[in-house]
Formats: sequence, structure tokens, C-alpha cells
Amino acid sequence: MTEEFPTPQLIDDLDLESSHDRTRVFKDLLAGTAGGIAQVLVGQPFDTTKVRLQTSEVNTNAVKVIEDLLKNEGFMGFYKGTLTPLIGVGACVSLQFGVNEYMKRFFRDINGDGSTQLTLIQYYLCGVAGGFTNSFLASPIEHVRIRLQTQTGSGASVQFKGPVDCLKKLWSNGQLMRGLTPTMLRESHGCGVYFLTYEALVSQQVKSGIDRKDIPAWKLCLYGAASGTLLWTMVYPLDVIKSVMQTDNLKAPKSGNNIVSVGRSIISKQGVLGLFRGFGPTMLRAAPANAATFATFETAMRLLG
Repeated sequence: MTEEFPTPQLIDDLDLESSHDRTRVFKDLLAGTAGGIAQVLVGQPFDTTKVRLQTSEVNTNAVKVIEDLLKNEGFMGFYKGTLTPLIGVGACVSLQFGVNEYMKRFFRDINGDGSTQLTLIQYYLCGVAGGFTNSFLASPIEHVRIRLQTQTGSGASVQFKGPVDCLKKLWSNGQLMRGLTPTMLRESHGCGVYFLTYEALVSQQVKSGIDRKDIPAWKLCLYGAASGTLLWTMVYPLDVIKSVMQTDNLKAPKSGNNIVSVGRSIISKQGVLGLFRGFGPTMLRAAPANAATFATFETAMRLLG
């Protein structure tokens, strides 16, 4: 690289002393858990609508799904299976943020220049590491959540009596980790884009002379909203494939057993647009859910010190 085109740098203003705090990992995980809980509470109605659209076997739209859900299951139908993501997503986001923060400290030590600066690619790799690690936790948690979200019956007629019963039945059929491959691809690249976008936006404030801890909450919300929207734009077809895999018949899948066969099945039945079913509700969810996630995470980090 010549001096005219230097390697792009971002500035993270966490001081070096705090980066070696022995309680730092615990604080990162705790703040991530808070962010994950906020994400679920804000985003669950959008997510339920998205999953029902993605897995519907008939042509429908978001308005029809919402009308039928309210008519047949009431408003709380939007929060079916919420206990699993409330606990699970809290853990997943905690792991994402925890690994991301750890990798940021790792790259600072590798750079060895005494500063807190990372390159753009390093921020991306931090997110990739967080997403890849999280995928092994997210895949079974999302599988249970999606099975419960797509149940439309009640009482003795339902296949799964709750999260624990669903978990046991998926395990006994050897299908708990179904959908792991698309989850790994979605989480790795998606989180790479997610955290890079957020750090890039935060860095603009830091470069203008504002300490990270002084960035107002409304800006953190905007940055989180932008990061979440870009994430889902980049990986959405993978999420559709994962949802179809995780709602297919446990013993005799109709759509196939891998990404390629499931993708081909969706396209053959619905065309390429089938890979984008539920995209609208997802985009509507991405902004508020991820705004809440990052704002809550940053607030928790400031409170924890």
C-alpha cells in the first residue's frame, strides 16, 4: 500500500487498561445477554410472522398471516415459543458479543502498536468468529423455536407440548442439529457484516472527537438498525432454507437434507422469489430489534464499567 492509499483503520476508544480487566469477559457476556433479551422482546412478533411466511405451503402474505394468527390464536400467538428464544437468544447474543469483544482484544495484541486501532478486515473477522461460534448454539435453539412457532393446534392435538418436549423429540429422532450448515454460513458472514457496519459507524463519531461512552442512545439505535438491516439483506436466502429444513418432516424430509437440495426444491415450487418469502417482516423487524440490541448492550457496558 502506498501512502496515498493507506490501510483503512477504525478506532475503538476502549482504553488498553480496561481491555485487560480480568472481569471483562464476564461483563461482555452479561451485556450481550441484556442485548439479546431486548432483541427478543422487540422482535418476536415480526419473527413469528416471518417464519410462518417462510414455511407456508400455500401462497399468502404478511397481512393474511397476521389476520389469521390474531383470529385463531389471539395477540399472544405472536409470542408462541418465546421462552426458548428469551433464554436462547439471550445466550446466543451474549456469545456473539462476547467472542466479538474477545477477538477485538486479540487483534489489538497481535497488532502490537500500542493503540486500539483495528483494520476493517479485522473487525469483519471478529464478527465472523462470533457468528461461527454462536451457530452451534443458535441452530438447536432456533430449531425448537421454529417448531413451536409453526404449530397451529392446541391442547392434546399438538405435536410438541412445549420447549422441553420439543427438545426431547428432536433429540430422540437425531434431528436436533438439523439446519446447522445454513446457520453457520448465515451467522459467520452475517455477523461479520453486522459488527463491521456498527463499528464503522461508531468510528465516525470517535474520529470527530466524541468518546464512545458519550455517543447518544438515539445514534446507537440508528447504528444498530442499519447494522441489522444490512445483515439480513446479505444472508436472507440462507435463513429461508434453514427455516424450511427445520420445519420439514423429521423422518422423511420433503425438501431434501442439504442446502442445495432444499434451495432447488424451493425454487422449483415457488421460483427464485421463494428464497425471499417473509423478507418484508424481516426488514421491519431488523431495524427496531437490532436498535434495541446495540443500545442495550452499550448501556449495559457503560453501567458495568
